[in-house]
Amino acid sequence: MYTLSEIWIYPIKSLGGIRLTEAMVQERGLQYDRRWMIVDSTSRFVTQRTVRQMALIDVEKVVNGFEVKHRSDPSTSFFLPLKLVSNEPVKVQVWDDEVEAITVSHEADALLSTWLGQPVRLVMMPDWSNRPVDPDYAQEGENVSFADGYPLLVIGQSSLDDLNARLEKPVTMHRFRPNLVVEGSEPYAEDSWRNLRIGKTIFRGVKACSRCILTTIDPATGEKGTEPLKTLATYRKRNNKIYFGQNLLAHPGQICLGDTVEIL
Repeated sequence: MYTLSEIWIYPIKSLGGIRLTEAMVQERGLQYDRRWMIVDSTSRFVTQRTVRQMALIDVEKVVNGFEVKHRSDPSTSFFLPLKLVSNEPVKVQVWDDEVEAITVSHEADALLSTWLGQPVRLVMMPDWSNRPVDPDYAQEGENVSFADGYPLLVIGQSSLDDLNARLEKPVTMHRFRPNLVVEGSEPYAEDSWRNLRIGKTIFRGVKACSRCILTTIDPATGEKGTEPLKTLATYRKRNNKIYFGQNLLAHPGQICLGDTVEIL
């Protein structure tokens, strides 16, 4: 029997994640997952790929929103409300997609700019903004949040265990930023998952997740190395891409830690 062992959201793209015991599943992904994003002075998305300091900014769930703070100075933080507090629309760039968004607050912009050492803004994706999933993989014209391309990512715990057995220094699951972690499956079994049910909610596996240099950044320190990509490349490389995890589409529903995971 397979079991859902971890549930994660990353409210602000490329910042710290939050581990949950239950979550609402929506078309764009888990509720609140990657609905906010940091953009530079050209309104293009900013991630740890180019700004490693982002690994040191944590996001914590509090009443009616989130608290965002830098690990080196936790006494300084800003509140990120769940409800819109700005009416200023802005068009932002995520990869090749131009997306309609809304600014959040001058306070958030100022602190993030200080922490990251460059002028940035924090934006939110409102419900009326559309960002379609790649039509080659979408099933019913689904939309996605500010995630790289798909609503959710699942990884089997045994896949990480197998990888760590090959590494000199083990890495944590945080390196791969999954939404869902499943226990009980064989290593890399998720590669072949096409239809699965978690609790009562249906998910569809549509594309193996290709990995980038973000996985080589230690989420605890922001330091960059060569692993785990170097080792993954020796046995998980196809067509010049390195794969680890499975991208998912989802039907709306709810999931809870410990739910049974069925491969349909």
